[in-house]
Amino acid sequence: MVIQIDSREKARAITKIVETFDQHGIRHPVSKLMVGDYMNYDNPRLIIDRKQNLSELCSNVCQDHERFRRELIRANENDIQMVFLVEHGKDIKRLEDVIWWENPRRWKRRKNPETGKWEDVETKAMTGETLYKVLCTQERKYGCKFLFCDKKDTGEEIIRILSGGVTSCDQ
Repeated sequence: MVIQIDSREKARAITKIVETFDQHGIRHPVSKLMVGDYMNYDNPRLIIDRKQNLSELCSNVCQDHERFRRELIRANENDIQMVFLVEHGKDIKRLEDVIWWENPRRWKRRKNPETGKWEDVETKAMTGETLYKVLCTQERKYGCKFLFCDKKDTGEEIIRILSGGVTSCDQ
């Protein structure tokens, strides 16, 4: 197996992934991919885009929505199946778990000007329930998949997915 790594992936961030590839004897050339971050030469129509956590994914679908959407459209136009592998860990094991995600940007600590005491104030940042609905829409509209893993397992998951080990999002 040969897995191409996108050249925009930061070397420091993927050290453990590269070590996992090396342990499995997987060659991993680095060069720019049209979409995503990882591609198996044996199946170039399946691409993984790695996200470090739900906060990054939330930012992509909110603030960078147009760029994110263009990438999904580009993948569709080239018959590429996009799998977003989110290294969130903890209690997020499948898409439905996103409903319960607590966005760290949802609450802001500020000093009350009247009382002088610190208080938590709710912001308009996206909730887990809203993010879940957005991701379900993305899956339905663009045929992509959102899968989740612990950071320590990312390399193994990339190998499993690119070896054809994914048939549905519930895995």
